[in-house]
Amino acid sequence: MTTSLSPRTLDIDAAPSAPGPIPFSCLVRVEWAKATDTRAARWLLALVALSTAGIMLVPVLVPTTFDQTYASYLRVAAFGLTILLPVVAILMLTGEWSQRSVITTFTQEPRRIRVLNAKLAVSVLLSGGAAVLGGVVTAAGLGLAAASGRTLQANLTVGVITGYLLFVVLNVLAGVALAALLQNSAAAIAACFALPAAFALLGTASTLVSDWIDTSKPWNWVLESNWAGHVPQISVSIVFWVAVPLAAGVVRTIRRDVG
Repeated sequence: MTTSLSPRTLDIDAAPSAPGPIPFSCLVRVEWAKATDTRAARWLLALVALSTAGIMLVPVLVPTTFDQTYASYLRVAAFGLTILLPVVAILMLTGEWSQRSVITTFTQEPRRIRVLNAKLAVSVLLSGGAAVLGGVVTAAGLGLAAASGRTLQANLTVGVITGYLLFVVLNVLAGVALAALLQNSAAAIAACFALPAAFALLGTASTLVSDWIDTSKPWNWVLESNWAGHVPQISVSIVFWVAVPLAAGVVRTIRRDVG
């Protein structure tokens, strides 16, 4: 007895279905793990928390040096967060280039711009999470100050909180932009600390640099929610530190040979 197989039963010439694109949410989860689930990342995040808590003790223990207001305590937390938080984002961007695992990443997802977008999304999420931590540390500092019998001015507004969030995000994105451009951990971390210091030094001799490029003044206006008359300077500073190096880094990442 002979049995014939119809094309519906067996189609050996049918091409296998092509796999669908990796969901962007999956890319974000992978990059989040790179930013938070390694030994170096966990240590850095712990140091971010400790440095923020440590610097918050300054206005608590030396009240005559700082304005005793909710807003000033929140700004202290912002400075504490931005000391090491950009380094976490830098390592997420540059670690793959240093370890050569970028070949695997871009093999699994050849559209490099999607990987970069996932890294940017994680950087913003990381900034938001750190800002929440800073808010908790600020509340603890205010509680200690109030427990000592000190009177604090409750002057938190939507503008103050928005400026605080933007300040943290901008500092992280500046580190991300340098990392995307340099694609080397040591160089990006060194530049993240050295370049702002260099421009701050130049700013002492030139108001053009201090008002338009040096981050210590324009971004402090952001932190203080002092936008009136300063939007052009803030915008130029953001373009200089974030937009231009990030755009150049995207182009370099897309064109760079990873073989």
